[in-house]
Parts: sequence; C-alpha cells; structure tokens
Amino acid sequence: MNITYVILAVIIILVVWAILAYNRLIRMTNRTKESWADIDVQLKRRYDLIPNLVNTVKGYATHESTAFENVTKARAAAMGASSLADKSQAEATLAGALKSVFAIAEAYPDLKANQNFLSLQNELTDTEDKIQAARRFYNGNVRDLNTAIQVFPGSIIAGMFHISPVEFFQLDSADAAAKQPVEVKF
Repeated sequence: MNITYVILAVIIILVVWAILAYNRLIRMTNRTKESWADIDVQLKRRYDLIPNLVNTVKGYATHESTAFENVTKARAAAMGASSLADKSQAEATLAGALKSVFAIAEAYPDLKANQNFLSLQNELTDTEDKIQAARRFYNGNVRDLNTAIQVFPGSIIAGMFHISPVEFFQLDSADAAAKQPVEVKF
C-alpha cells in the first residue's frame, strides 16, 4: 500500500507539473500575440499618416512623382503582406521609400517650414519610435516563448500540444538600404 501512495503522488506531481508548464506556455503565446497586435496598431497609424505626408510634399515637389509612386506601392504592399517574413520585407521597403520622401523635402525650404509638413513629420517620427519599441517588446516575448518551447522539459509539453516557435520581426537582411540613415546634403 505504501508503494501505491508513492506512485500516486508521483503521478499527481507529474500532472500538476504538466498543467503548470502548459499554462505557462499558453500565457507566453498570448503575450506574444498581444505584442504583435501592438505592432499592428502602430503600423496602421503609420499607414494612415503616409498619404497625408505624401500629399503635403506632392504640392511642393510635383516633378518627383516616381518617389511618391514608390511610397504608395510600398504602403500597399506592406498593408497587404500576410506572413511575418513578407511583412518584414515590405516594411523595410516602405522605410526606404519614406526616406526618399524626406530627402526630397530637404530640397524645398518652403516645405520644410510648412507647419502641416512639420506636424506630419513629427507624428511619423513618433510612430516610427513606437514601432521600434513595439518590435523590441514583441521580439523579447518571442525570444522568451521560443526558449521555453525549446528547452527541456518545456519541449515535452510544447511537442505534446503542438506549440511551435514563432518568427522574430526584423528588417529583411537583403534590404540594407532600410537600415542606413538618410543622407541629407545641402
């Protein structure tokens, strides 16, 4: 009878451990999803600001239509990207296209002094900062989740319940231009 109690206690301990490990992985998964939603909110804000910014600059630099078309195409591609890899690449392309608009604005002193343009530029800069912060928060949650999934004994529970690692959100390494600062020449 003593052995029965020991076996029963071991089984109960294992079941409680499995429940706690599973719940921990679910909390981490939900935290990762929530942090992705934060990125989505900031990206939506950026997508809403871009047409206003382009239209403001367009009024001053009508002969720079190629740059404006590139921004419009990049914005549409970023909004339509479905997978994380596609979203990362599209965001890198959009960042590069936006840099060209700001470079164009540098050539027009009246535009640089325009309050509407300055306000939009400040809002976009603030949004970019928030996107970077949300991306860091998301990637931190992804790191924690992936580590919990990949280390023993969490890997056993993750395997049993088909909880798989999540991709990081980062700029596409092929688009080095988006990682470079805008060069402004006077």
